Amino acid sequence: MSTSAFEHLSPAFPGRAPWGTSGRLRAWQRDALARYNEASPRDFLAVATPGAGKTTFALRVAAELLGARIVQRVIVVCPTEHLKTQWAQAAAKVGIQLDPGLGGAGRKGRSRQYDGVAVTYAGVAARVFHYRARTENFKTLVILDEIHHAGDSLSWGDAIAEAFEPATRRLALTGTPFRSDDSPIPFVRYDRFDDGSLHSHADYTYGYAEALRDQVVRPVIFMAYGGQMRWRTRMGDEIEADLAAPATKDVTASAWRTALDPKGEWMGSVLRAADTRLSQVRTHMPDAGGLVIASDQELARAYQRILHQVTGELPALVVSDDANAGRRIAEFSESDERWMVAVRMVSEGVDVPRLAVGVYATNTSTPLFFAQAVGRFVRTRRKGELATVFLPTVPILLAHAALLERERDHVIGRPRNDEGDLWAPEEALLAAANRAEQASDDLLGSFEALEAHANFDHVLFDSQAYGLPADATSQDEADYLGLPGLLEPDQVSALLRERQRRQMRRHEKADRKAKVPQQVSLHKALEASRKELNSLVSQYARTVGVPHSHVHAALRRHCGGPRLAQCTTEQVAERTSTLREWFLHPELRPR
Repeated sequence: MSTSAFEHLSPAFPGRAPWGTSGRLRAWQRDALARYNEASPRDFLAVATPGAGKTTFALRVAAELLGARIVQRVIVVCPTEHLKTQWAQAAAKVGIQLDPGLGGAGRKGRSRQYDGVAVTYAGVAARVFHYRARTENFKTLVILDEIHHAGDSLSWGDAIAEAFEPATRRLALTGTPFRSDDSPIPFVRYDRFDDGSLHSHADYTYGYAEALRDQVVRPVIFMAYGGQMRWRTRMGDEIEADLAAPATKDVTASAWRTALDPKGEWMGSVLRAADTRLSQVRTHMPDAGGLVIASDQELARAYQRILHQVTGELPALVVSDDANAGRRIAEFSESDERWMVAVRMVSEGVDVPRLAVGVYATNTSTPLFFAQAVGRFVRTRRKGELATVFLPTVPILLAHAALLERERDHVIGRPRNDEGDLWAPEEALLAAANRAEQASDDLLGSFEALEAHANFDHVLFDSQAYGLPADATSQDEADYLGLPGLLEPDQVSALLRERQRRQMRRHEKADRKAKVPQQVSLHKALEASRKELNSLVSQYARTVGVPHSHVHAALRRHCGGPRLAQCTTEQVAERTSTLREWFLHPELRPR
């Protein structure tokens, strides 16, 4: 590599400013860089939440290593073709030229102009010996972006290990929780725990909670929507279920798919609510955009049509087999268009900072994908920006949202219980998610969605649930959709508590004014009162993180009386009133 190729990177050349002074780095990036320079490691794993600035950190490391002549070339390995271009553009802004093409094969004259290449994991697997030769011929820094992808496929992991074993330095990055499986990820160090399991060891970790505290990322509120679903099975049976109600994996999967069916009312209601929220956000962020993440191309096009009807504007559509997908994402990023609808490919690494409202309209339930999807909305541009993500009230998704701030290591060989679940509670949830997703796949071709009605269920923020179930388009829903788009995290919590109190008072006032029909059958009255109580119990259980049965038991101890099935209407009403008091006054809650 000629001196001129990187002399602007090094402070050794007078008259030229070194790239990226420490003042331009965020605090965590400076801290991570100091730790890296102190250790001078061959391998380094940095785990930082999406939106925190992993690319900037990695390019600073690359610049310093090039400037010090510790390395001569840089190879960036990333998950997608679009990200190759994104890395090359980011590197060019700091004077590092990366070839995002075919790695320079057959273009030796041009490749000498570059400081390195950007390639996908699949690209490395297709040409292992080519990249090994590049790594052997020059002192090379390999940046492994979203390193967890090296565990997606055994061939990918083997290819990365073989191609980059001779590298001078390797910098691994990830912004999402690792999966728990038995496939070790190359160049990641593991610590053995007392139970015999191996846990990945990060050299530097910067989680969502820390980034939120430092105002590096936006706070995220999750708007959860439930409702009654009805579908027909392969045997011709018609089944009806509440989307939020605890159920078997097959029923949950079918109810979830019914909700996502574009022919039902649920998707239309949620998309209208999301667009209303986007309009509110745009009063503070005029260029704010929304993203719908769909399961497949057919559904994506159907959601695009619904949004076109709702907004009068045709949303951008990004699908994986579109050769112009990368260009369309870039155009959307630079525009002030309201909505983009995409299938999976926008879930990771794509930088569209103006995205502020999302709709999770896919039945993919893995924690990796969920974290990647939410990561599209947390990139902050100025203080106080707030992100909103709309979710179906599927228990596993709510669990992922509640655990957003928890970092998870890659675990190999963790003991399992008799049912095959991992012992750790959060890992058991993830195993349940995978089983639920498989159940959904098993039902393909043997399922017909019939009806899907949506209702607002609650808001989840900072692992706390706020609000009570309400009809779509109701004043209760409007109160939460109308939250300002610029709020500090403590302001979000305070406003949500105020909205919940307002909703409670509104319901109590309506109950007092309601006139009881002169003639109503006892079983209808009991059915309605029990349904209201069960709805409150479900919400309260999510708020405090206990099973429904524990809430019913606490109410029975507090109010007295028999089991719910044997209660009179007066006894049910007393328990309902008590539970409302626990919502409004947390200090009264049983310990």
